[in-house]
Amino acid sequence: MSIYTILVTARSFAKVNPLPLRLLEEADCRVIRPQDEAERRQLLPRADGIIAGLEPYDAQSLDTCKNLRIISRYGVGCDAIDLEAARAKGIQVAYTPGANSNAVADLTLGLMLAAARHVPYMDSMIRKGTQERPIGLELWRKTLGLIGTGRVGKAVMKRASGFEMRLLCYDIHEDTQGLAALGAAYTDLDTLYSQSDVISLHVPLTGETRGMIAGREFNKMKKTGILINTARGGLIDENALYQALKTGAIFAAGLDVTLEEPPYASPLCTLPNCILSPHIGASTVEATHAMGMMAVENLLQVLRTGSCPYVL
Repeated sequence: MSIYTILVTARSFAKVNPLPLRLLEEADCRVIRPQDEAERRQLLPRADGIIAGLEPYDAQSLDTCKNLRIISRYGVGCDAIDLEAARAKGIQVAYTPGANSNAVADLTLGLMLAAARHVPYMDSMIRKGTQERPIGLELWRKTLGLIGTGRVGKAVMKRASGFEMRLLCYDIHEDTQGLAALGAAYTDLDTLYSQSDVISLHVPLTGETRGMIAGREFNKMKKTGILINTARGGLIDENALYQALKTGAIFAAGLDVTLEEPPYASPLCTLPNCILSPHIGASTVEATHAMGMMAVENLLQVLRTGSCPYVL
């Protein structure tokens, strides 16, 4: 008989490599993958642990959890979890810092290049049987502004160094020594907005960061500026972004994350200078396996010992 009942809601968990799933089974865990949201909520009272994807855990749903000891996020963002409610019920929340940093950094550079050179737009025209040659922008020796200088931000800086980009940064928790080694420097936000050719967001979604890029910020940016968001939807006021892109206040945007996911009904879908992808920053062979292994290690440590190094 299994010791623990574990819900796995992260869709790509153990799909590339079965080892994370095997580790759970070898630890006498009964693993259940809910087929839909209704089944997930129905199973919550039985769960001892959860390998969680992006689905929300509010106070109401956590109140139904009778046995739950650990929500182990398959990733780093925990904005969908009511941490205060979890803490009140003695439910620990863990995450997997660093497991997907390289994957997200790669996608960030990919979106920069695609936006600067109109790659998706030209591809769509070729497929329609016509061709256009829109004038793009170069990234070589341009200024990159990074808001957020954690693991992903630093990984982006290392890649940008290959383009000899000037690196301007902002973070409420400054790592001056770490940035000096990467040839980067901290500045204030107004300077970053006005001097950057590309601005890339790498901060969590909190009460302070929600809607941090809006009309005022777009007015400070260059008309040739590119905005990239591979962090969290909600950081950008999407109505203001739509107006900025449509009127030419900025050149282009590349978004892996949006306020509503997927953003099928968003007016941003109508703009050729806005690239949209379906929150796939961590969707690589390497990152999915690393996140799976780390999420399982976190979960088993909490179940066995009551804690782990990556509990929030």
